[in-house]
Amino acid sequence: MTSSGEVIDLLVLGAGMAGLSAAAKAASEGASVVLVEKGEAIGGSAVYAGFIWTAPTAEVMREVNPDGDPALGRRIVEGYDDALAFVRSLGVHVADPVTVLGYGRGCATDMANFLMACDRLVRERGEVLVRSHALRLLTEDGSVVGAEVETPAGTRTVHARSTLLATGGFGGDPDLRAEYIAPAARDIPLRANLKSTGDGMRLAQAAGAATGEPNAGFYGHLIPSGVAYTNPYEFTDLTFYHSEHGVLLNRSGQRFCDETIGDHLSTLHVLDQAGARALLITDQRVHEQWMLAPYVEGVEPLDKFQLAYKRGARAAIAEDIEELAYLPEEWGYDGEAASAALLEYNRQCEAGELEPGRRLDPAPLVTPPYYVIEVIPAITFTFTGLRIDERARVLGADGEPIRGLLAAGADAGGVFHRAYAGGLAAALVFGLQAAATATQARLAL
Repeated sequence: MTSSGEVIDLLVLGAGMAGLSAAAKAASEGASVVLVEKGEAIGGSAVYAGFIWTAPTAEVMREVNPDGDPALGRRIVEGYDDALAFVRSLGVHVADPVTVLGYGRGCATDMANFLMACDRLVRERGEVLVRSHALRLLTEDGSVVGAEVETPAGTRTVHARSTLLATGGFGGDPDLRAEYIAPAARDIPLRANLKSTGDGMRLAQAAGAATGEPNAGFYGHLIPSGVAYTNPYEFTDLTFYHSEHGVLLNRSGQRFCDETIGDHLSTLHVLDQAGARALLITDQRVHEQWMLAPYVEGVEPLDKFQLAYKRGARAAIAEDIEELAYLPEEWGYDGEAASAALLEYNRQCEAGELEPGRRLDPAPLVTPPYYVIEVIPAITFTFTGLRIDERARVLGADGEPIRGLLAAGADAGGVFHRAYAGGLAAALVFGLQAAATATQARLAL
C-alpha cells in the first residue's frame, strides 16, 4: 500500500464530461488535482456525444422540467454561456447555436478535442490515474477528506480538501436500475459507458449522503428490438429520434402517451407497457418528411428503418391500415386492435379530439404504405442521484452539505425528473461549479 501525507486540493472520481471539466478548470487555476478513471481511457459517455444544449431561460426550464429542482435548473441556464466560453478557451471549436427540440439552444462541439484538451491540462499540472477506482471515501469528523483508490500499482490513499464524484450514475448496473427506475429497467439496453455502475452513489451513501427520489426516470431513446446494440458508434444510427411524428401502440393495440413530447420522454412510457415494448407506426409522409431527415441540423440523414430491418428487427411495411390486422403472431400484438386503433386515431385527428392528446403534431397517418417497427427503451443516463445544492455540494440526510464532498454529472440527482433539457450542459456546468467550489475551499485556508 502506498500513502502520502500530502493533501491535494481536488480529487475527481470519474473522467467523463463532468469530471474532466472540473479537473481541467481547477488545474488551470493552480489547484493540485488527481483525476481517477476506472476505464482504460478518459472520456466516459461523452466520447459518443457532440452537442451541448439546454433551455434558453429558467422559465422554459421550469416549463419543460416542472418536477426538477428549480435552483439546479436555473444554475444550468445561468452557467451555460460561461461554460461554453471555457470550452472555447481551450481552443475547441464550438459551432453557432441552433434550436433544439423546438425550445432549447445548443451548439455542436468538437467533443473529442475538448476531452483531450482537458486531459492534457490535468496531466500537465496534476495527475491522471486510469484503470483505477475508489474503494471507499475517507472521512474525518463528518467531512470527506479523500479516498482510498485501487490502481494498477496497488492501493493508494489520496487525501484531498475536496472530492468530486462524477462516475456517470448507475445506468450500467441492472440491480440499481431495477431499484431506482422500475423492475422492467433491469433488462433494457444501455446506450452509454458500460462502466457507469453506481460507484459514486454507493461511495457517497456510505458517507451519509442523501439520494433524490426514486422513479425520477432516465434519459434514453427508442431503439429497434431484436438488434444487437453493443457498438457505441452505432447508437445514433439505431435510434428512432423522429418517433414523435408517428404513433406508438402497446401489445393491446392501444395508444398510451403523447408521442409528440419526443422519444426521449415517450421512452419512459414505453417502459411502463407490458413487455416494455411498443409498435411504432408511421406512414409514407412521415417517413419521407421526418424519418429521412437529420435529427440535428447538419447531421447526415440515414434510413434507420431500412437499417433496422436489415439487422433483423421486428419490422414490416403494410400497404394499408387494414393489413396491420395481420401482424405476425409471434410478435405478440393484437393486430386487429392495432388496425382499429390507427383508424380511430385518424378519425380523432380529423375531429380534433385526440386522446391521448398530441401537443406538437396532431396530423393523421393517411399516406400509405405504413412502416411498422417494434421499439424498446434504451438508457443513456440516470436521473436519480445524490442530492446536491447549487454549488455542487452533496447533501446529507439532514439537508446540510457534507463538507468536502461534491457531485456532478449523472451522479448528481434532482436536476431532471422524468424530463430532460441537456445532459452535457448539466455535466459541464456543474463540473465547472464543482471546480469553483473546490477552489473557494482552497483559498479559504
